[in-house]
Amino acid sequence: MALINDTTLRDGEQAPYVAFNTKEKLNIAQLLYESGSDELEVGIPAMGSKEQSDIKEILALNLPIQVMSWNRATMSDLEASLACGIKAVDLSIPVSQTLIDVKFGGDKEKLFRNLEEVVTHAKREGLFVCIGGEDSSRADNKFLKEIMQIGKSFGADRFRYCDTIGTLTPMQTFTNISYLASQELLDIEMHTHNDFGMATANSIAGIEAGATSANTTVIGLGERAGNASFEQVLMSLKHQFNENREINAIKLQELVNSVSIAANKPISSSRPIVGENIFSHESGIHVNGMIKNQNSYEAFEPELVGLSRYFPIGKHSGTSTLAYHLNASGIIPIAQKVQSILPLVREIVTNRKKVLNPQELKELYLCS
Repeated sequence: MALINDTTLRDGEQAPYVAFNTKEKLNIAQLLYESGSDELEVGIPAMGSKEQSDIKEILALNLPIQVMSWNRATMSDLEASLACGIKAVDLSIPVSQTLIDVKFGGDKEKLFRNLEEVVTHAKREGLFVCIGGEDSSRADNKFLKEIMQIGKSFGADRFRYCDTIGTLTPMQTFTNISYLASQELLDIEMHTHNDFGMATANSIAGIEAGATSANTTVIGLGERAGNASFEQVLMSLKHQFNENREINAIKLQELVNSVSIAANKPISSSRPIVGENIFSHESGIHVNGMIKNQNSYEAFEPELVGLSRYFPIGKHSGTSTLAYHLNASGIIPIAQKVQSILPLVREIVTNRKKVLNPQELKELYLCS
């Protein structure tokens, strides 16, 4: 089973104009666990005493899942994590030539020395160590293999493959991860960004290719266009990969709404998995099918994610929708009469840009 390592409280909070207070962080951490996250990445201790205090409070929740911090691969960052009592760390290094030039002046030997020192010390302290390969998607795969070989020799546990600027396609992701996974060096974690709208797809492609975990954020929160979505990856693993996961719909809705409010990021009504209107069927053909069989035009039941099904009375409604609502209003509709008011329903909705409610439909039917 693939692991979800959610980083809403680290990379999610790095989204522009977003800042969580301590109470919000604790609530989000608790809800992430209750909603099905397998691991949490909860912050950057090197940011200072307030961040460290928040991390300590999250650890004090004693959640029965692994809690990780994010660090540059430096001794000072690692010491800040150790001071918090963290037992798992991501140690980030640049792996593309572009970022090695920017951060290490092109000196790969210095990068290797830093990595050895920090990983060795972290393992000596008994930590779970993930090496974060910043900008992996623009790095040479053979160089990534070398990093993973070196990391394994130092005792690292996992390699985080980062599509830092979101340039991959699912096919490219599958090819790259298949190659690295075939080396059987370190477990691979996907960390994908959504600059081209492919973060979740790339995470899933990575898992299909052999990655064992994925970073996510609730509602895809994150830098620039965001990260792979927690709720999308969760439901994909449950329903597309048939993983044995229990999903608490009430907690999932509470989580999504809590993050939305704390981040001041409204949720689109058509957002996959959690959008309010994704189980609303207006097309007459679709409604007719749904009335006969609820599997006709839905991939999963709305109750699984705490939502409800609707048949709005709109421009594209057919006689099946009108009859459905009239029956629910206690009227046994006459087919010819329903057909006769359908053009009027469409005209009203088009002119006022608003669907009819059942009471309006009832009055229209009785007055026609």
